[in-house]
Amino acid sequence: MEGFQYVDIFATKGIEYIIVMVFLAGFIYFSRYLGHRAPAPAEASARPRSFVEYFRVPDGYLFHQGHTWLKAEGDQLVSVGMDDFAHKLLGKVDAIRLPGPGSKLAQGEEGWAVEVQEKKIDILSPVDGEVVAVNQEAVRNPYLLGLDPFEGGWLMKVRPTKFTPNRRNLLTGQMARQWMSSVLERLRAETGKAVQQEGPPLGTVYQDGGTPVRGIARALAGDRWEEMARGYFLTDGNE
Repeated sequence: MEGFQYVDIFATKGIEYIIVMVFLAGFIYFSRYLGHRAPAPAEASARPRSFVEYFRVPDGYLFHQGHTWLKAEGDQLVSVGMDDFAHKLLGKVDAIRLPGPGSKLAQGEEGWAVEVQEKKIDILSPVDGEVVAVNQEAVRNPYLLGLDPFEGGWLMKVRPTKFTPNRRNLLTGQMARQWMSSVLERLRAETGKAVQQEGPPLGTVYQDGGTPVRGIARALAGDRWEEMARGYFLTDGNE
């Protein structure tokens, strides 16, 4: 018939099917992409797992409740240092006094000392043993310790003499993080007390609405910062 144009409906349906299939293929690809990306938040949370709020408490380290740590090394040695909380509590350290090689350490007794504003603060050793090496870079530039307390911030290499019984008094992994959580509860109480007593405003202790500044003890306790620091380091009974 003149003017009549034949349309193949099957060909038309075929085009529609192709469009639908392309759409479905794109949808499936997009869904798989999202499924592949979904674990990203969990992966991102892997690093914060080694933190308790703003303080690092990494796996692989044994923590003494005087805020020191040790890590097993080769040749039956351990590295010893101060934890992240200790460095943020004290802030700028003017000098660090380490015992020399051959010196004996006893767990829970004075191992070394730091000087802050001409005040000497004793730090307890986390282990019994003999000092075999000291970190001379830490002695020359103690400020660097707070920047990297768990790697470059080691203080001494020690050959332990009672490692197995010493471990019973140390914390690691989730237990160490639970302990740090209790330390932070105590810190919050100190913060609230300082505010109630019209001490330093909260902003001097926490920057940007929550990140602790270095020198928390001085920010919270003012002239009594030394007493506060010794309380956390378990040396408040020392002369």
